[in-house]
Amino acid sequence: MTKPTLQPRQGAIALQTANGQHQPVLIKTVVELLAVGPSPTYLDCTFGRGGHSQALLVNYPDCQVVAIDCDPEAQAKAHQIRCDYPGRFEFHDCNFTDLDRLLKRDYHAILFDLGVSSPMLDTPGRGFSFRFSAKPDMRLDPRIGTPASIFLETASWNDLVTAIRNYGEERSWRRIVQAIIHARGSGLLQDTVALAEHIASIVPQSPGSRTRLHPATKAFQGIRMAVNGELNALEQVLPKAMDRLLPGGLLAVISFHSLEDRIVKRFFRRMAGQPEHAWDSLPQDFRQHCATILTPKPITATEDELRDNPRSRSAKLRVLRKDD
Repeated sequence: MTKPTLQPRQGAIALQTANGQHQPVLIKTVVELLAVGPSPTYLDCTFGRGGHSQALLVNYPDCQVVAIDCDPEAQAKAHQIRCDYPGRFEFHDCNFTDLDRLLKRDYHAILFDLGVSSPMLDTPGRGFSFRFSAKPDMRLDPRIGTPASIFLETASWNDLVTAIRNYGEERSWRRIVQAIIHARGSGLLQDTVALAEHIASIVPQSPGSRTRLHPATKAFQGIRMAVNGELNALEQVLPKAMDRLLPGGLLAVISFHSLEDRIVKRFFRRMAGQPEHAWDSLPQDFRQHCATILTPKPITATEDELRDNPRSRSAKLRVLRKDD
């Protein structure tokens, strides 16, 4: 039996964005693959600064786009797109885990572009990056939750281990956790640059190492994921997204982290009635089959995109089609 394949849209893809806006990763591929017939309705669950939403609106003049984002700074761009495409664009200021509360119920395609947007990383006051001196915040929605500056001062040993070892996949997790706890009350945990330098000072570097990663990169990533509960949110939202897809609809997910990709991969396999992993021995009669995986291997960036957009290096796109 021939494996199902995606049928990309034929013809040129318009990728222009307003005011020189930074383009999200894999944007051309996403637009090509989300060609799902006439008058489609898309749900963009990670609007960001509107790159994917705008590209869909430009390339499919008969489509409608519903977008979600919990970042207050996304609202200005959403207002602009709403004005540029009257009657075709709708925006909701909420977390994507609330997509089941939207009035609109059925979509031809649903898209997730996980992780942190470049504008967030490039805004010093958001406290995501150690390229700028700022109080560590790292919240995707700064209106709710606990900022990283408080998490670092108050989290238990186990919670720090989960963040640094499990989410950050940092080999030197024990040293870093101990260093964070010992630094409490010193002020080192209240500035992104100071925190990064503190972590770098205790992470062993192999002589002659050519790695381009700053020693604090993985720890910062794990702290951010813990502060926002990102993996739990992803596990919650994928079944909700499946429920909102029309028969034959597409679920597309771009991930940047191995743990995110693992969750997506296993969910897709579960929906397709396949073993989720090597130790999954559930009898076939007990498996559900309500979807077809269209990407047996994830789609990654081309050499051209890697050259133009280094952030796309770790991006993986997986696509699932809901059965008719």
